[in-house]
Amino acid sequence: MNNKLLLLLLLLLLLIIIIIIIIIIICINVILPYLPICQSIYRDINGPSKAYITETFDTSPLDRYTLYLKSGFIRFLLLGEWVVEEPSNQEFPGNKGLILKSPGRHHAIATYIHPVFHFNSKPLCLQYEVFFQKGIDCGGAYIKLLSHSDDLRLSQFNDVTPYTIMFGPDKCGNTYKVHFIFRHWNPVTGLYEEKHAQQPEADLSEYFIDHKPHLYTLNLYPDNTFEILIDQVLVNQGSLLMDMDPPVVPPCEIEDPEDTKPTNWDDRNHIPDPAVMKPQDWDEEAPQFIADPKAQRPLAWIEEEEPFIPHPEAHPPIDWSVDMDGEWEAPLIANPACSEAPGCGPWKPPMVSNPAYKGKWKAPMIDNPNYQGKWKPQMVPNPAYFEDPQPFKMSPVGAVGFELWSLTGNVLFDNILLCDDLELAKRWTEDTWGQRQTPGIVKRLLSATIKHPWLWSVYVFTVGLPIILFVSFMWPDKRFGPPDQDYYYKKSDEPQPDSPQDTESNSCLSDCATVQFSCLNVPLLRSF
Repeated sequence: MNNKLLLLLLLLLLLIIIIIIIIIIICINVILPYLPICQSIYRDINGPSKAYITETFDTSPLDRYTLYLKSGFIRFLLLGEWVVEEPSNQEFPGNKGLILKSPGRHHAIATYIHPVFHFNSKPLCLQYEVFFQKGIDCGGAYIKLLSHSDDLRLSQFNDVTPYTIMFGPDKCGNTYKVHFIFRHWNPVTGLYEEKHAQQPEADLSEYFIDHKPHLYTLNLYPDNTFEILIDQVLVNQGSLLMDMDPPVVPPCEIEDPEDTKPTNWDDRNHIPDPAVMKPQDWDEEAPQFIADPKAQRPLAWIEEEEPFIPHPEAHPPIDWSVDMDGEWEAPLIANPACSEAPGCGPWKPPMVSNPAYKGKWKAPMIDNPNYQGKWKPQMVPNPAYFEDPQPFKMSPVGAVGFELWSLTGNVLFDNILLCDDLELAKRWTEDTWGQRQTPGIVKRLLSATIKHPWLWSVYVFTVGLPIILFVSFMWPDKRFGPPDQDYYYKKSDEPQPDSPQDTESNSCLSDCATVQFSCLNVPLLRSF
């Protein structure tokens, strides 16, 4: 009976698997026609009012003959061309972006932000999307946060316009980078210095060559830390005080630039032994190789013939000019007279090592008794030293722009955001970047129920049936009978032998009856 039950169980499980496969096939056939409709609909997003700038470019076309644009951007017609159009893949009609069109040219475009961003007690979140539609050979796609000042004129925006932060991807040759650079004010020298974040060890090449749009995010925090994310994945993080090059806080001491090494300073660690002299029989002029004195010319060697001769059937080209091309020479071919000989032309014996060769004599090296160590200039106080415990408090930001040079055109920028609220940035990312991402299988199944609510019953049946059957077989109820099923017989059947449990129970009942009878007889005996 146990084998039959096991076989029945296996058949039932096989049937369940077949049913689940059929249900999955039905669901896929229902969902797949529905997904393209969901993915092809792109929702234009209204930027949050609390952000300093939000730009999707979906409703802000660029007119190449106008200077001021609807979105507030200013374009510079003297240089490369900017346009607003849909990407080349057109997976989401209606989704447009700002495109750097001209290869091998300088491009610049910018817009003011309102209000001015001040680095106080709130973080800075900057993010935007980059799409190398034709790949990238050499060039950058970084964004600049321009420093606020009364002299800021976007009509004069160029590569020397002061900026506070430069952030974004850059590639040239086989070097792939994501720049994070900020300009830091030195109050001692009165100059700004560029501080570069150290590059991550992760391989970033895939983001440049996969021909897909990617989301670049920079988060700066008031505790002087930063995070760099690509597609919402952390790729770099660090401290403004510890992980910038050159350091934000300069060293308190530097090498004296006017200090020079004394002429009598001996920094040789080892010197030739002055007590050892060159042996008198040492021949420095002996060559390293000599002709083999034992070699002899083969008997069949033909010295009168050259190993190569001019091709006898070659002729100069018809248009050959001696005045223009010089004297014509026929190409050389192997001398047929030497085909059966071991060689032709002048014979020379092979070269062998010279047993008398010793080379240039050098005295053995010993420790220098006058060694004074490696000379270093003395350290002096750094005149440019200062302390800045809060490098996060950078120059205020008054505008955002792109100032780029690229060998490759058709670089698309989209969904620019600058804010001081990480939750706001998260919602913006979900509304822009998130709606264009391929949903997972669970999200796709749940999305299909919007159009087909009856799929809920299919999901419940698919998930619940295996669970119910598993519980039923692992913890069977008594009404289904014990595993051996031996007690299912009719009254008309032959008597069944007692089970060991029944025998033990009857024995216990007999013992109890005997004990009770003995207890009842004790007082009766005493009464007599």
